[in-house]
Amino acid sequence: MVSKQISRYLWAALAVLAVVAVLGYSYQSVTEAKGSFAVLLESYVLSAVTFYLLAFLVLLVIRYGIMIFYSFMDHLETLFERRTAPVALPREDSSLPMVTLVVPAYNEGIVIQAAIRSLLELDYPNFEIVVVDDGSTDDTYEKALEVAREQNDIPVRVITKRNGGKAEALNTGMTAARGEFILNMDGDSKLSRNTLRVCIRHFDNPKIGAVAGNVKVINRENMLTNIQALEYVEGLAMARKAQSFLRIVNIIPGPLGMFRKSVLQQVGGYDHDTFAEDCDLTLKMLMHGWHIAYEPSAIAWVETPSRLLDLLKQRYRWTRGILQATSKHSHALWQPRKAGINCFILWFMLFEGIMWPFSTMLGNLFFAYVGIQYGLATLLFYWWLQLTVLDVVAAAYCVVIEEEEPELIFYAVMFRLFYINIIDVSKVFATIEEWRGKAMTWGKLEREGKL
Repeated sequence: MVSKQISRYLWAALAVLAVVAVLGYSYQSVTEAKGSFAVLLESYVLSAVTFYLLAFLVLLVIRYGIMIFYSFMDHLETLFERRTAPVALPREDSSLPMVTLVVPAYNEGIVIQAAIRSLLELDYPNFEIVVVDDGSTDDTYEKALEVAREQNDIPVRVITKRNGGKAEALNTGMTAARGEFILNMDGDSKLSRNTLRVCIRHFDNPKIGAVAGNVKVINRENMLTNIQALEYVEGLAMARKAQSFLRIVNIIPGPLGMFRKSVLQQVGGYDHDTFAEDCDLTLKMLMHGWHIAYEPSAIAWVETPSRLLDLLKQRYRWTRGILQATSKHSHALWQPRKAGINCFILWFMLFEGIMWPFSTMLGNLFFAYVGIQYGLATLLFYWWLQLTVLDVVAAAYCVVIEEEEPELIFYAVMFRLFYINIIDVSKVFATIEEWRGKAMTWGKLEREGKL
């Protein structure tokens, strides 16, 4: 354990030193060639785009800096609480509140039994499992029923209904739940054994309405899924950890979120009018004044797309769903005094969902044009390098904090070189088509049974 931790620190330090060395060399090269860059100031259009991209880069550096700072503060807060907390007797199992695990499933026959059996191994004395089959056309219901019938110790109920979408399935589970707390998850998720115990303790704070879990990739089998593993650690976990310090997590992930049942009922459960029901529900809770915490040690292992087309469909849906959710609560964008921190949350989501991908694409196209037209191809490289530096530093930090595999750091280069550019194209098309009101369908991801 100690040797692995030392290895992470060494690899992280090596990655940062390599970045510093490359930066130093690049700065020297730019300084020597600075006279040739004057062409960027020869026209108003080139000047405007150049200054816009510089401003965007500054915002991006500030964003990364804030994320790392607040996520580290949250990490220190957690360590401090563990070290200063008085030694207490373990909470009596009989006093722990009942938790209902709601598992919505649509055509999850290939993974549903493994998912349910993993839940039966959770370390918690008082919980039930409610599987909601949302009108599957495969054998999801039959396979879930098989596991339910062979289980005597932990109640497993399987409900089948006509197909109505994930939001309706989750609401059905909420209605059927007998527990005071509800843990919602996906039918293809596998939870860490400690999930219920580490999440339930957050509700000792009466202001906490929900707890978001830590989502990690289980099928790390090729470059695409390994890059997604890095993305989940750097792009999702780091952001939630930073937001958790202020108790304003803006998206409770679908694979793992625990709620007070009373709060779910108060906000009206899940709505059907977005393709990001988890984001929409989170924003509704924040608008009602509830705090949302993040528990990094509660892990949901998920199967991510291993094919590029499936990945693009997923991110297209995510982008449109988040835009739909922010649009529903857009009144808070223009009422900073009334909305408070929620105003900032929405602007931050729009920055990441719209401005970031559009600006990255603009930068790539702009510097490619300048390189071809004026012979300044090095500008495109330096643009890519600046963004890669941010990714490598963030990846090194996250590998240490999240106790992840050090080799993920090196995928940061491929992440910036091709992966995020393709994802940004998908996000831009999703944004344009959402603005135009183009109809879309859910786009079910075919599972490969890697749980």
